[in-house]
Amino acid sequence: MSLHQSSGRWRLGLALSLLTVLLWGILPIALAVTLQVLDVYTIIWFRFLVSFVLLGVYLGIRGKLPKLEQLRSASWKLLAIATLFLGINYFLFTQGLALTSPANAEVLIQLSTLLLGFGGLVIFKERYRLYQWIGVSVMICGYVLFFREQLTNLITAHGTYILGSVLIALGATSWAIYALAQKQLLQSLSSASIMLIIYGGCALLFTPLARVTSLFILDRFHLGMLAFCALNTLIAYGAFAESLEHWEASRVSAVIALAPIVTLILVAVVSVIAPNWIPAEQFSFIAIFGAGLVVTGSVAIALGKS
Repeated sequence: MSLHQSSGRWRLGLALSLLTVLLWGILPIALAVTLQVLDVYTIIWFRFLVSFVLLGVYLGIRGKLPKLEQLRSASWKLLAIATLFLGINYFLFTQGLALTSPANAEVLIQLSTLLLGFGGLVIFKERYRLYQWIGVSVMICGYVLFFREQLTNLITAHGTYILGSVLIALGATSWAIYALAQKQLLQSLSSASIMLIIYGGCALLFTPLARVTSLFILDRFHLGMLAFCALNTLIAYGAFAESLEHWEASRVSAVIALAPIVTLILVAVVSVIAPNWIPAEQFSFIAIFGAGLVVTGSVAIALGKS
């Protein structure tokens, strides 16, 4: 079986990856607020359904809906794997977030980027040079320093916090499987067509579990947050899927590893502006130094030449 090869337009791949970082960095905060009034299943169902409808309308207007011959040439096994594991990721991450915190969720979900990078090296025969492996080491050291407080909480925590952390770690694994299947599917379908099928499939999976009537009692603020989560799904995953078309999976994974930095910066800001939304986070000098190492390591991996 031939493997997907990136287009080589690395600047576009980098820009799309950075857009994904920004949106995924904001998402845990918006989800944490929405989880105050809605259950996990309804939130996930709504995000997938809105993404499916909006993307379908967009592709229909542009005349780019997937054609029958394209669908016949696609691997339905890979589509099923991508759909199932993205749905699993959404459930496990959202449920884990409900049991822990945005900061902790972003710490553990970064396992997905490391697994994606490893998968890119093993499955797609991508290669790192020596200084890129050094970048990997620097990035890991940076995470250990930056998240020292959160990692300490994870080790000493009990009950629901531990359960939520386990769910997020499992969600990270399922996301990496989805992402690798998504990259291979680009052999036969465009990224937009793949996401349309996945969104529709996941919406169907969660329809029996969703409490649709609960949407009608939301106030404007929480309805706006829910709408943002849905649009975030559409735009962020569209940008991520397209970045895999133009850049190696290992490089994309290195850039999106920056998402927790965005999350924790925003947590600090939001906790001051609206303390009833998100509790405040305290950052030490070591944590700030660790953030610098994460950025340095990610840049070394992402911008190094193949």
